Amino acid sequence: MRGLSSVAPGPGGGDNGRTPMRDPADRIADPLQNGRAALNRGAWDEARQAFEAVCETSETPEALEGLGWALFWLDRTEEALEIRERAFRRYREAGDGRAAARLAYGLAVDCIDLRGEAPASGWLERARRLLEGIEPGPEHGWLALWEGHFALMYRRDTVAARERGKVALGIGREQGLLDLEMLALALEGLILVAEGEVEAGMRRLDEATAAALAGEMAALDAVGATCCFLVHACERVRDYDRAAQWGERVDRFAREWGIAPSLTVCRTQHAAMLIGQGEWVRAEEELQQAIERLSASRPLLVVDGVEQLAELRRRQGRWDEAEELFARVESRSLSLLGRGAIAHDRGEAATAADYLERFLRRTPPDNWNGRASALELLVRSRLALGQREEAETAASHLRGLLGRVDTPTIRATTRQVEGILLGVDGACEEARRCLEDAVDLFLQSQAPFEAARARLDLARCLAGIDRPGPARQEARSALECFQKLGAAREAFRAEESLKQLAGDAPAAAAPTTPPTDHPLTSRELEVLRLVAQGLGDKEIADRLNLSGHTVHRHISNIRTKLGLPSRSAAVAWAAQKGLL
Repeated sequence: MRGLSSVAPGPGGGDNGRTPMRDPADRIADPLQNGRAALNRGAWDEARQAFEAVCETSETPEALEGLGWALFWLDRTEEALEIRERAFRRYREAGDGRAAARLAYGLAVDCIDLRGEAPASGWLERARRLLEGIEPGPEHGWLALWEGHFALMYRRDTVAARERGKVALGIGREQGLLDLEMLALALEGLILVAEGEVEAGMRRLDEATAAALAGEMAALDAVGATCCFLVHACERVRDYDRAAQWGERVDRFAREWGIAPSLTVCRTQHAAMLIGQGEWVRAEEELQQAIERLSASRPLLVVDGVEQLAELRRRQGRWDEAEELFARVESRSLSLLGRGAIAHDRGEAATAADYLERFLRRTPPDNWNGRASALELLVRSRLALGQREEAETAASHLRGLLGRVDTPTIRATTRQVEGILLGVDGACEEARRCLEDAVDLFLQSQAPFEAARARLDLARCLAGIDRPGPARQEARSALECFQKLGAAREAFRAEESLKQLAGDAPAAAAPTTPPTDHPLTSRELEVLRLVAQGLGDKEIADRLNLSGHTVHRHISNIRTKLGLPSRSAAVAWAAQKGLL
């Protein structure tokens, strides 16, 4: 990837749209040479200084464009937009419509993250008008590419996206523009995934990402966009394994070029996959970093990180915090789904059903996994309300969804719902097979939280057909998983199931408040509550004005007094005792 350039070679030049292909090695020296060479090396601050020096003498559009890209990769995004707008005006004054159009659709792509959809749409329209009457060239292909991207991501119009993507792919191939061809192929893959043709779409995304990371693609922003398309598709269908296989190479590439801050949006999607995989510590670290970076450079996108953090808190059983975070992003569909899930787990079935129905009305049809999760919870809520017919209606919608897009997670969710309904109807042997399939499919999908919840369903089913040994084994496996994850309330629920299966306690519809007598001191309890909030030793020490050693000793004492092997087990115990 060395030799990559992010600035046009001159008026009317540039092959790749937002950032042009690498400069020829024999380029004649000019005042922009130092800046371009620095961009080629990924020396963003050196490039900034070089272009600023040029602009002090002569504010040419080429120097402004180069400065804009240097600032962009330094994550000084607002400054970068302002500088590139000035470059756009200079190109217009020089009568260079192609270069001005290149700046316009580049501004559109970044405005969507910084200023909103309306300004971005305005810049796309400006680019389109500037290219009217100009002989078709690379700029027409890149404009078509970004028009297709906008149609897919912001209007959910796969027909328009496919048509524009086809134009971009054709121009890329006809004119030998590999960056354009590969990114158009990635867009086609993303469109296929949105339409439910997951396998075909992922093949195209794999091919494009292979070309990007192997050095075939020259433009850094095109490489980044290709990788982000792949991450988005993986998150969309919960293909955690594929994401993990590509993840290390993407991270290495980002570190090598020093562009990790510019890929922060993709990191929130990556964090969502880490949550699904049960890598909650890593997910929280990524989300905290993403929220901090987005707050500084892309404030409109902070909601992406907040809603994923809210989902993490929900799974951890920190419901009050989760609800506060969901309230901050209540315009987002995931907020409704998360609140519905919390209401269901609290035993508020009617409230849960209202949230879930509202989510299903609001969320787009191609949000496959979100709809599957909502329908599964809706089945449970309707059954809790004694509405068997309504539960069957929700299940039929889930079966229809599986008929449109067959992924392991949606198949797992469907089998789980089938097992729940069969169990209600008394067909326990058939229910057992369905729930076993659900557990296996969730494990295959690397979704431990969902697998553990399905294990509890399976444990109840096995108990119903007088197989107490296997039932206890499934419940115990679920408990161990929840404790390892740090899912405190689910761990308590699994413990209650184990007690019930052992005949030590009656079944409970929802966790009750156990006795508050316990061996912990008030300080130890204070420390444990902060552990439950996800704070590390140093953060707890700072919060309580203690030394790190003292905090560590308190945690060790807590585990010793309770006879528990880990912090997460202690947090689960505290949740069980109603102490959090």
